[in-house]
Amino acid sequence: MNPSILNRNNVNVLGNGDQAMIFAPGFGCDQTVWKSVSESFESDKQIVLFDYVGMGKSDIKAFDSDKYSDLSGYVQDLLDVCSALNLKNAIFVGHSVSGMIGLLASLQHPEYFSHLIMVGPSPCYLNDLPDYFGGFEKEDLIGLIDMMDKNYIGWATIFASTVTNNPSRPDVAKELENRFCSTDPVIARKFAEACFFADSREELPKVTVPSLIMQCSEDIIAPTIVGEYLSQHVPKSRLTYMKATGHCPHMSHPEETIQLIREYLGEVPSKVVDPAL
Repeated sequence: MNPSILNRNNVNVLGNGDQAMIFAPGFGCDQTVWKSVSESFESDKQIVLFDYVGMGKSDIKAFDSDKYSDLSGYVQDLLDVCSALNLKNAIFVGHSVSGMIGLLASLQHPEYFSHLIMVGPSPCYLNDLPDYFGGFEKEDLIGLIDMMDKNYIGWATIFASTVTNNPSRPDVAKELENRFCSTDPVIARKFAEACFFADSREELPKVTVPSLIMQCSEDIIAPTIVGEYLSQHVPKSRLTYMKATGHCPHMSHPEETIQLIREYLGEVPSKVVDPAL
């Protein structure tokens, strides 16, 4: 193990199973968002939780503006954690942008992963009409990021409500808002730019690891048409439509999230990995 990586990314390993299960948080969040879901797998999996540099209890001194100017810096964080723990054939569960981070990591080191489970993923948030609808025009995203500079607390309140899109669960929106507010605004803006202006569409056909795309209903951040695009372009992928509304089912609907992950893992074989790797 590499203690410097484990400290840098605030890595926590729990559970009793032989197979590792990595839970990766989405934009502006830390590992605690997975608590309701990850706990249910502790009896039969080795649970790996971590924070990206700049989030949660990671080592903020390790934040490098150049490294984290695009998703490759966050991909490297994930690969570093896998390497430090010597993981092989781990189940990766990533929320939102972390779905793409896991997918991109699997292109470099497919041996680290047996399955990719992506909750509300999007390969590109920008519309590229007429061929692709990501949900946002460029000026919308520029306006969103400009608001982070001018009124970060106001941005956090509005964005948390937009992301959750679930009036019946104001507690989830408040929880998300609190996480945004606990992040350094400069780092949050850098992550937002890396996340919302990324375009991973060309990488999708290269994926070799079996994957599950969990598509929420009424998800403003990753609309249904985006999940369907992913399922059409990622080999060996399965698309599951959730009853959960909004963009954070692991927080608002943990029971359904757990059930669908368990159903998928019980039905889909792992990829064959060369035992010499």
